[in-house]
Amino acid sequence: MRTIRIANGQGFWGDSLEAPIQLVERGPIDYLTLDYLAEITMSIMQKQKSRDARFGYAHDFIGVMTRILPACVEKNVKVVANAGGVNPEACSAAVADVARRLGLSGKVSIGVVAGDDIMTRLDVLIDGGIPLENMETGEPLSMIRNRVQSANVYFGAAPIAEALDRGAQIVITGRCTDTGLALGPMLHEFKWAADDWDRLASGTIAGHIIECGAQCTGGNCQVDWESIPDFWDIGYPICDAHEDGTFSITKHHGTGGRITVAGVTEQLMYEMGDPREYITPDCIADFTSVSLEQSSPDVVRVSGIKGRPATDFYKVSISYSAGFKAVGSLIYSWPDAHAKAKAADAILRRRLAALGLSFDEINSEIVGAGALHGELAGEPSVDLPEALLRVGVRSQAKVVVERFVKELAPLGLNGPPTVCGLGSGRPKVEEIVAYWPALIPKSVVTPRVDLMTA
Repeated sequence: MRTIRIANGQGFWGDSLEAPIQLVERGPIDYLTLDYLAEITMSIMQKQKSRDARFGYAHDFIGVMTRILPACVEKNVKVVANAGGVNPEACSAAVADVARRLGLSGKVSIGVVAGDDIMTRLDVLIDGGIPLENMETGEPLSMIRNRVQSANVYFGAAPIAEALDRGAQIVITGRCTDTGLALGPMLHEFKWAADDWDRLASGTIAGHIIECGAQCTGGNCQVDWESIPDFWDIGYPICDAHEDGTFSITKHHGTGGRITVAGVTEQLMYEMGDPREYITPDCIADFTSVSLEQSSPDVVRVSGIKGRPATDFYKVSISYSAGFKAVGSLIYSWPDAHAKAKAADAILRRRLAALGLSFDEINSEIVGAGALHGELAGEPSVDLPEALLRVGVRSQAKVVVERFVKELAPLGLNGPPTVCGLGSGRPKVEEIVAYWPALIPKSVVTPRVDLMTA
């Protein structure tokens, strides 16, 4: 039975820069997947592209490819990444430049998956009877159309497999499902039928387990976290995928972290939703059918997965402007740290009210005194050595948020004593980018796969 090794070296844009390099160096692996995108990431990239048409993708990816591309060519490791963001063509061109600088011209084929950006088509789609209703509220997109910043369709694994079928060694996508990064290579290697729902569901769940990087190898794991070895050198996940749809999760020997049934189960729960209906463009996976077995130390075998037919829709990730915000903080020290922080918050609110300022929302929390648990934490039972007051506001009017910013710092001298932690001064006013999830018929959107040689 054929087996391929798929390693994932990024769980988000900002994850370890060393993980992808170590996965390639420690080998052997057949595929390296890198997951950079989240909903907020797309809006950040759209802002970058609006300022400069050459941007709009994960620039960290270029540095990673500079370091690993020679080894990938030598070892025939294929790379699949959604680093393209809102500008996969520019990202691919940057990787091609890297290949040329490294003397690899003619040796690297790059597949580009595009077509997910429907920003310029929104009005035509709405006029054509596709309201792009918010999946949570049912409101039509027309309500916030003039504030939309980005709109990207979540493609699945099929266009990734097509790029690999056409000979790509590196596949760069825009917005696609996290699970598709791993399922795509399986479709390419195993030639699973488009309606082989159980195997497609298996590949989807395999992708889901490894998509967050070290979160399934002991990182951010609640179970026995104190005993997990060598966090400093934690291994990133490897999926040994088999042609029959079963697979095992492991990591490189000698690396830190731990692969256990409990840890893999925690990752399975991540963003799962209805466990019987994990919906992707490729299939519907049934998480209740998953069977986990600790087959050996740091190896969890996964089997028994069932799937159902895919829906007729893609999900669309839409971001839009929703006003402005600012968050600032002050630290108060012993004695009476908690009381001082509460008093400072009350003083600030009275001053804002006296100025006639009204906010869409103002939120205060005292970190160190139960901020994570709210009212459930009750009042602090001891005199805290220090307490951090963090206050955030948001408003549609930027000038209102700017005035809040100017009222926070003066508390250092005209409020309760023993304050510190003013940091670099006034907090920064930032634009709020909100998320609008919607559905779109698959019949009106088509992935585009292009191939280029460096």
